[in-house]
Amino acid sequence: MTEVNRKIYVIGINSYKFEDLSFKLQNLFLETENIAVPNSYFEEIKSWSENGLLNKKSFFSSKSNNELVNWLRSQKNDVILISRGDPLWFGIGRILLENFSKDELSFYPSNTCIQLAFSKLKIPWQDTVNVSIHGRDSTKLIEALKVRPSSLAIITEANNKSLELIKKNLSQLNLIDYYDFWLCEEIGFDNENIRKLNLKESLPSDISSLNIVVLTKTKKNYSNSNLPLFGISDHIFKTFDDRPNLLTKREIRVQILADLELPKNGVIWDIGAGCGSIGLEALKLRPNLDLFCIDKRFGSKALILENSKRLGVKPKFIFEEDINNIFKKRILSSFEKPNRLIIGGCDKKTKLQIISKLAQGMDNGDIVVIPIIDIQTIKELKEELEDKNFKTNLNLIQTYKSLSIAEGMRLEPNNPVFLLKGKK
Repeated sequence: MTEVNRKIYVIGINSYKFEDLSFKLQNLFLETENIAVPNSYFEEIKSWSENGLLNKKSFFSSKSNNELVNWLRSQKNDVILISRGDPLWFGIGRILLENFSKDELSFYPSNTCIQLAFSKLKIPWQDTVNVSIHGRDSTKLIEALKVRPSSLAIITEANNKSLELIKKNLSQLNLIDYYDFWLCEEIGFDNENIRKLNLKESLPSDISSLNIVVLTKTKKNYSNSNLPLFGISDHIFKTFDDRPNLLTKREIRVQILADLELPKNGVIWDIGAGCGSIGLEALKLRPNLDLFCIDKRFGSKALILENSKRLGVKPKFIFEEDINNIFKKRILSSFEKPNRLIIGGCDKKTKLQIISKLAQGMDNGDIVVIPIIDIQTIKELKEELEDKNFKTNLNLIQTYKSLSIAEGMRLEPNNPVFLLKGKK
């Protein structure tokens, strides 16, 4: 790039008041003639010059496009570019660094709108996931929502269509009841407004074009009285925020429960139970079953107990222990043998060990179901079941969810899962 002597001062603001700038930036504004301002608040900044600032100013209305870049290149003297918040945080900073040398640029960030919003909401934000759909597609938003972070901040489009998009995505991912939806308008400015919206109602008609959205995990008491008989939504189950894979997704869980052909009475073992979603929903369908939940992960018992309360069911035993240790330390004959057996969440060697130890003693008509994501393990597991006189079949479950995007709708694939079923 051609070396130039003039500077581009990029100043982030969170207020339309000149006196809210630091003294250094006030002096910089007084000394600089040419100033670029986003057209959405051009008149407010231009009024600074009309309200007693001595030097005559030349203002350029910016749309943050090639026209702005060309204007900046044409300037021989120092210029100021007004931005919102931190120009290097989802702002104009990236574009400027692609078109000008670092020596030409000086950045003076203000607080980001997200930082201000969380300060107003009085919520810690160090673990917040930040996403922008301002001038971008919603892919990152969908990816973030699937992980279900405890809080999510979203920079929106000015035309408010993105608010409808967020609402649709939350609904399509069954997260409407999972998050509180905070609409934060004109944060830091005189007309600042923060309100929690009910997404089961229409969006307000009086929304400012300067807005962001903050989603915070709702604190609510779950009632099992409103749960469906079958196919419970994923958001009902508590899991660890950083371990969303402890949950077997609804579409897979429904098929597993169907394959289990649940009897009215009997014993079901859920090994690698995670948060307990499969076994607990089985118990909700067949309350007279005796459920044994086994998972080696620390904290799994507390999760299963919490989810038992949410579904209004009670497992007979919950073991927070490695199944291999149970085989070594406990006398299996003192356990009720399973009539239904789910084997998930462990390696191939352990799965083979479980089949070897438990399947031999199961009766005719008893069923084993194994969800599998590693295709290399299928052959050995199938052969081991057949060796224990089980008739087997294998299904590949691949589902897609419709998700709204700016241009309409797309189908988002869920991870494929093989279900290996053995019936004695």
